[in-house]
Amino acid sequence: MKRILFTTVSLGVLGLMSPALGADLSPYIKAPAAASPIYDWSGFYVGVFGGGGYGNHNLNNTLGPAGFANFTINYSSTGGIAGGEAGYNVQSGNIVLGVEGDGFWSGIKGSDISQFNAGTLPIGSMDATNLRSGATVRARGGIAVDRLLLFFTGGWAYGNFLHTNTDPVLGIDQFSTHRSGLAAGGGIAYALTDNLIGKFEYRYYDFGRYVRAAPLNGQLPYTVDNTYSVVTVGLDYKFGGPVVAKY
Repeated sequence: MKRILFTTVSLGVLGLMSPALGADLSPYIKAPAAASPIYDWSGFYVGVFGGGGYGNHNLNNTLGPAGFANFTINYSSTGGIAGGEAGYNVQSGNIVLGVEGDGFWSGIKGSDISQFNAGTLPIGSMDATNLRSGATVRARGGIAVDRLLLFFTGGWAYGNFLHTNTDPVLGIDQFSTHRSGLAAGGGIAYALTDNLIGKFEYRYYDFGRYVRAAPLNGQLPYTVDNTYSVVTVGLDYKFGGPVVAKY
């Protein structure tokens, strides 16, 4: 009888202790790790951009270089630029590779009129260069840190130029010319939302040399070498490509 009574009491005590033990143990049960979302740069995008640029122009004719310089005349140009772009990115790990093409309107223009007015030119005429429009097709590569992308770019560039030579006596010789060259640069982009991307970019253009072999106003034949530095801000819209989970 005593054994039966002891067994009954023991089972009752264990029954009373079970909820308390369960409550004590529950805080120590580790919950599964939560997924941490990261941004995926993969996908197709289109966008717009605008900014300003500076051009450098070295004109050479049969008079040869001035002193130790590599030009007969040097002058600069400044102005605004605006355009549109489209591209595609593929991301693997934190490496982003892609291709991008753009077209732009340009108001970057300049001349040597200040030197002409000062009487410091070796010739009796003025030259002016206007980059009117252009386009590029480039490869892109970069390193992504979630929504931040540091990128570099390089490829082919096209420029549409208008050049004007003005002689106060012999008149004006104006012509259009098209040049192929190189573009290279880099920048920083940030995904403002899953689809909207803002960016800041620097780009260098080298359009090489155009030649005026027979000016219509009796000037000496000449060549002009043209390079540009351009800074822009832009806004792109990326299609699809939601954030992905990283555990």
